[in-house]
This record gives sequence, structure tokens and C-alpha cells, in this order.
Amino acid sequence: MEGVPVKVDAEEFTNCFALLWANPFILRLALSAGIGGLLFGYDTGVISGAILYIRDDFKSVDRDTTLQELIVSMAIAGAIIGAAIGGWLNDRYGRRTALLIADFLFFIGAILMAASPNPGILIVGRLFVGFGVGMASMTAPLYISEASPAKIRGALTSTNAFLITGGQFLSYCINIAFTKVPGTWRWMLGVAGLPALLQFLLMIFLPESPRWLYRKKREEEAVAILKKIYPPEDVESEVQALKESVEAEMEIGTLANIQLSNLWTVKEIRYGLFVGVGLQVFQQFVGINTVMYYSPTIVQLAGFASNTVALLLSLITSGLNAVGSIISIFLIDRTGRKKLVLFSLSGCILALAMLAVVFHIASDQAPMVSRAATTSQFAGYTCPEYASATSSWDCTKCLQAECGFCANRADQLLPGTCIISNSTTKRLCSKVNNSPWFTRGCPSHTGYLAIIGLALYIIFFSPGMGTVPWIVNSEIYPLKYRGICGGIAATACWISNLIVAQTFLTLVNAIGTSLTFMLFGCIAVAGLFFALVFLPETKGLSFEEVELMLQSRVRLFSFKFWKKNPSAKQSYKKEMTSIKNKSSGNSET
Repeated sequence: MEGVPVKVDAEEFTNCFALLWANPFILRLALSAGIGGLLFGYDTGVISGAILYIRDDFKSVDRDTTLQELIVSMAIAGAIIGAAIGGWLNDRYGRRTALLIADFLFFIGAILMAASPNPGILIVGRLFVGFGVGMASMTAPLYISEASPAKIRGALTSTNAFLITGGQFLSYCINIAFTKVPGTWRWMLGVAGLPALLQFLLMIFLPESPRWLYRKKREEEAVAILKKIYPPEDVESEVQALKESVEAEMEIGTLANIQLSNLWTVKEIRYGLFVGVGLQVFQQFVGINTVMYYSPTIVQLAGFASNTVALLLSLITSGLNAVGSIISIFLIDRTGRKKLVLFSLSGCILALAMLAVVFHIASDQAPMVSRAATTSQFAGYTCPEYASATSSWDCTKCLQAECGFCANRADQLLPGTCIISNSTTKRLCSKVNNSPWFTRGCPSHTGYLAIIGLALYIIFFSPGMGTVPWIVNSEIYPLKYRGICGGIAATACWISNLIVAQTFLTLVNAIGTSLTFMLFGCIAVAGLFFALVFLPETKGLSFEEVELMLQSRVRLFSFKFWKKNPSAKQSYKKEMTSIKNKSSGNSET
């Protein structure tokens, strides 16, 4: 970093490249910690493909949507516990130690999943993986943000989000690579242990967060790390700023004696929690992890029957997710957090509306069942409920009866047959009768529009709602409460994630795919209003400046936020001027 010109509030991302080029130690910190995001992303993506083959191997899973949801969501249940414990571990033993524990748990879970002889052991393995993911999900961005200069903190913290999406893309590639290998899903899930092992080895040789060290009265270690992060001329002012920040917090108690009542009685902490938890909840309830956990399944619901085709098409959405994270790295410190969230949610609303319309049309135009063809071509295999039915059926009703639809080989949209769903009838339909076989979704001429809708959803979600909630939660809390508040927000995220993952297939079965996406769209509208009214802009501010901004401008639980408070604004400006004067030109503040 030495000799690199510093520009205040301009060309942040250009400066980021320059600073990292001059001092690769900062990049090493960010990428090593960011592998925690890779763990999160890989697990999210790999299970979406693995579940297709788990259903084939374990017949008890094949038609039990609740068991499928349990296999997918058990990792999320573990992540809830991991995130909650992670907040305490972060404050008590440090960010680095928490990441090492997370890697160990994830590695054990990967081995259990790969070797599982039955769904029960598989679920236990998913639980261990969840412990690791939950801890890493909150610790990685926290570690990066505390070891980064404020001017490039957003860009570096975004590397965590990029590695999440990169892990998802990698998992889809590995899913496709193992589709023809004996053991398919076992390899897919077992490989998940490699990123955890890699991060464990890298983090052993990296230091603890300098802010946490200073808070634990290990000033010499903290200063030594700051000397590696900042140029010599800036180290003294950074140490002084850190010292003042920690001493101010010490006035209200020690880290071991946090007053939990302050979480709701101190307005800036209360407001930070409200915004942080709210963003994490909306991030999940707009349906992102239905796309990531069930993307191949959604593709099959859109009318693409083949597992391989579903995985290949899902690779498109995963790739776009990774691209969106790269865009976020460019924009997060240039346009700001709030604008990205508003843009992101607006686009998600449009994409979800499109998906709702497309699946509604597909349901209305599902091909009919031909009674004559069913009884003549597949005598003895007719779906029992259809055989006793007096009214006409379409493909949708056939699948709801847990039977299979053998489409017309001349044209999939023409009437087909409704027969018992098992390996024998699948072989008869696909090989003997040379017809497409459907058990998840029905043939549709609008299937490609559903893929476009999913792609648009990811394009809009990834740069904003995919990244900003994690960054805001690493910035918006006072240092003393950053661990516990970050843990609460991450726990809220995982609880919301669990609810969505555990109910998606059930909702699809109960109200249909179209209404399910419409529900997510309505929640996205509420999220847009929430961000517009409550989300503060933290772009380019130090942790101390964010806290001062909240102290002077918070009006939570009051509709006075529609009015400006001139005196508070003037007070805030004075505080900012005072800080900048004290720092004597310090580039961070």
C-alpha cells in the first residue's frame, strides 16, 4: 500500500486494485476467510443436484416430499445452531478460532454424508455440515471487514459473497461431472470436505482480527497486524482511532459483561438489529434458496424431465449468480448499499411476477391423459386413481396422484398416458415406447420462459440482496456488540432459510408453483418498502462514523422518519468534522 495515492469518496474500486497489488497480504486475508463463503455456496448448490439421485437410490425419499425437504433443510437447522454459537465463539475466542472450528465440523459432515448407508445417517451428516456453514457464514465477513481499510471494506467483504456464488457454480459443475459415475451423489457430497480442509490449513497461518485483539488488551499483536495492513504513515493514526473506539466502549462495560438489555434499550443497537435482521429475513423470504436448493427440481417442474438436462440448465442460473457477485464487488463501494438493494428487489419483483405467470400458463395448458392409450399401451400399469376416475385428467392431476406421465412421442403436448410410477414403467415409457417420462413436472411450451425468469431473478438478486445484507451486518453494530448482534442476524437468516427450504415443495403441492412464486413476489414488495424507509447508507464510513450516524439520526418505530431533523444533521456533520480533524488526514476516516 505504500506510495499508493489515496482519494476520498472516489474511484474506490480502482483504489482497491491498487492497494491489493501493493500489499497482497490484505487479499490473502480476504480470500482465505472468504472460503467460508465457498463452504456455504458449495453446500447450497451441491444438494440441489444430489437430491435428484438420492431420490433414485432411496425409494423412501422418492415420493416423500417432506423427507426430501428434511434432507435439504437439516443443514440449515444446523446452521441456525452454528450461527447462534458462532456469535459467542467470535466474541470469546476470536474470529480465526471460530473459522477453524467451523472447518472441522464441515469436514466431518462431508465424510458422514458420503458414507451414509441410509437417509438417517445422511441427515446427521447434513446437520454437521450445517454447524460449520452457520459459523462460517457470520464469521467470514466479520473477519474480512475488521481486517480491511474502510475505503475498500465493501469490495473486500464482497469477495465472501463472490465465493458463495462461486461455490454454488463449482458445485453444479461437480454435480454434472459425477452424473455418470457410480455413487453419483456420494461423490458430490463428499467433495464438499475439500474447501473446509483448505481453509483450515490456510487460517492456521493467518493472524486474528486486529480489532478483536485490541479489545482483548493484546495491543502489541494488534499493532503488528495493522502494520501489515496499512502503510507506515497511516499506522499511528489507525492505532489511535482504534484505541479511542475501544476505550469508548470500555466505559459501558467489558466484553464478558454485555448488557443484553442494551440490545433493545440503546437506540443505535436496536436500530442496527432491526435493519440487520430485517435484511436477512427478506433476503430469504423472497425465495432465493428455493432457486438455489431446488433449481434442478424447478427446471423439471417447468417441463424438462431429464436429470442431466435439469442440472445443465441450472448451471446457467448458478453462473449468473457468480457473475452478479462480481458486479456487486464493482458497485458496492461506488453506488452504495441502499441503491443496490432497491434495484435488486425491484428486479426480483418483476422476475417473480414473470415466473408466476409462466407456471400458471403451463398449468392451464398441461397435456391431457388419453384413457384409450393408457389402457392399450400400458395394460396392467394404469394409475389406480385414474382407473377409477369418472372425469377427464390432465398431466398435472396425474402427477398429483403420485403417478407418472408418459408423454406422446410425436408431440409432448398431445394427450399421453397416466401410469404407475416405478423403475419398470419408466423403462417401458422411455426405452420400449420411446417416449419422454415425467414425474416432477408436465410438458410445456413455456418451459424456456421459466428458465429466462429464473435467470432474470438471479441477475437482479445477486448484486444487491445477495451481498448487501451480509455487508451491512458487518458494519452497522458497535464493536462490543458486533459478535452477538451478528450472531442474532445470522440466526434469523438461517431460521428464515429453514422455513423456506422446508416448505417450498409442500407449498408447490398445496397451492401450485405459480401461486408459490406470487407469494415470494408479494414479500419482495414488502422488502422494497422496508429498505426504502429504514436502510441507512454506510458506504465509505468507518465503524465509528456509522455508530455516530445512528446515534444522531435514528427514529425507529416512529413515522417521523418522513421528516428531516436539521439539528441532528448539523450535529452529525460536526461529529464527522471532529473525527476527520483528529485523524489528521487519515485515509480510512
